[in-house]
Amino acid sequence: MKRTLLKLNKHFCNNFEVLAASLIFILIFAFKIDFYKAIILMLEFIVVIEVVKMISDFIKKQKLRLRFVIDIFIIFLIRDVIILSTNIHRDYFDITFLLFVIFVFFIFRILAVKFSPGAKRVSKNSNEIQTNTNK
Repeated sequence: MKRTLLKLNKHFCNNFEVLAASLIFILIFAFKIDFYKAIILMLEFIVVIEVVKMISDFIKKQKLRLRFVIDIFIIFLIRDVIILSTNIHRDYFDITFLLFVIFVFFIFRILAVKFSPGAKRVSKNSNEIQTNTNK
């Protein structure tokens, strides 16, 4: 029994996410919150975290990273898709439109990461790594 408890303790220490998810799940049951409302609140929390991270990065580096802005929009739109899909009177056109917009933002995010001024590139003529700021 003691050995099993030590294994569980080691597992939860190494995987903090499992412990946090278990705690959140227990709180959802304890406060009798509807599961979809809890998911919506967690997604809103993630949006707030991303906004704070973007503002903090802007204050420190005095640059606004396009990647953070796009991430915020993607998370916010995913939140809206979840809200609309759990609604009793679903509007499939709105859901489809939001999914299309999310797809477009994913393309923008890929392009923002690929063509970022700080992105490192490998030269075709040599194996030297160059940055876009040197060009």
